[in-house]
Amino acid sequence: MWSARLSDAQRNALRGLIEAQGVTGPLLSGAREALELARWDELPEAALPWERVTELASEQGIGEADVVWDLACGMQATVRSPGEAA
Repeated sequence: MWSARLSDAQRNALRGLIEAQGVTGPLLSGAREALELARWDELPEAALPWERVTELASEQGIGEADVVWDLACGMQATVRSPGEAA
């Protein structure tokens, strides 16, 4: 996996190249969607419930990065009340 920081103009150019392919399969469609979502990665008001992320990681025996990935894929970060069974 790799990452790159693109300007809006560069992102628009890549989107144009993808759309110029005509029929796009799942890989190019995913790449186009990722370009759209990448704009939102830098929003300063975006925040994660880090205390809950740490708790979920501990409960599942996995790393915090895995929990963040799960949350990004739609896992609910519900907060249990104290004393509530897992």
